[in-house]
Amino acid sequence: MLSTIPVSLENVSKVNLDKEILRAAIIAELDAVNLYEQMAAMTGSEDLKRVFMDVAKEEKTHVGEFQALLLRYDQEQAKELEEGRREVEELTESKAVS
Repeated sequence: MLSTIPVSLENVSKVNLDKEILRAAIIAELDAVNLYEQMAAMTGSEDLKRVFMDVAKEEKTHVGEFQALLLRYDQEQAKELEEGRREVEELTESKAVS
């Protein structure tokens, strides 16, 4: 299932427009990651699986690029992201997941 952008971007204030555009781009890239990984899991072809997983990895890079930009534009987002990271570390005692 693919996401839909819940807000009409033409109704967003000019000061927030770039942040909303970046969030929409992140959503689109995450949808692509999910889609390609699901396709890889469904196929019986190792060639298709390998290509879908490679493309999914590239989409994850795009998520990181858009997130880096968003954190430049939205200091509150940067602060809350770090707060979330700390909370997870406290709750999980910094156990690594592989």
